[in-house]
Amino acid sequence: MQLMRRDQEPLLRLRDAMERLFEDSFIMSGPFPFPSVRMFPIDISENDNNYIVEAALPGRKPEDIEVTAMGDTLTIHTTEKREEKKEKEGKYVRQERYEGEMSRTITLPGTIDPDKVRASYEHGVLRLEIPKAQAQQSKRIQVRTQETISATP
Repeated sequence: MQLMRRDQEPLLRLRDAMERLFEDSFIMSGPFPFPSVRMFPIDISENDNNYIVEAALPGRKPEDIEVTAMGDTLTIHTTEKREEKKEKEGKYVRQERYEGEMSRTITLPGTIDPDKVRASYEHGVLRLEIPKAQAQQSKRIQVRTQETISATP
């Protein structure tokens, strides 16, 4: 019986392989070759006033991260281009860290106030505090008859 570490389950490796196959082969072939844009993991939580989005972007520079917000939609986009390895460092034997574009577009449960979004980046995690837009309160409108309108001075 072969022992296997729990984090190296065959199905997870198969899933990663299938995702790479789909991204690298299917998207780039056909009549409309779209560039392969990979996604990064995010966590979204909320409290009474804010949505909090945390995105794992290790190794990125804050100036390479672009965040846009409008309505109930938030987009996080980043690009990384590593400098080519110098000849003295040798060639890669294995390369797993992704280099290139990554993007996520998130639809939040409610509208947001894009002017008040706060972003911070620390230890490879982008944290966005996104204020919820103030919900417009309904206003009761009194229905009057023609007689009450003409009687009003």
